[in-house]
Amino acid sequence: MGSVQADFTGEVAFVTGAAGGMGRAVSLAFAAAGAAVVMADIDAAGGEETARLLREAGGTGAFVRTDVSEPDQVAAA
Repeated sequence: MGSVQADFTGEVAFVTGAAGGMGRAVSLAFAAAGAAVVMADIDAAGGEETARLLREAGGTGAFVRTDVSEPDQVAAA
């Protein structure tokens, strides 16, 4: 199978669980495809690390500490 090249230029991606693992990988992939990424996670240190990696790779995005089990925090993010 070949890889799919997506173009998310001008779009915003909201990624939960962005502090590590799949959430980090998805955040970086969206940024590489041109999206601005809002990274949400309860782990502030890991989330800030993902944001740093994203910016170092030339992406645009911000980390917002968010407990996704709290609807008010999700709405605020």
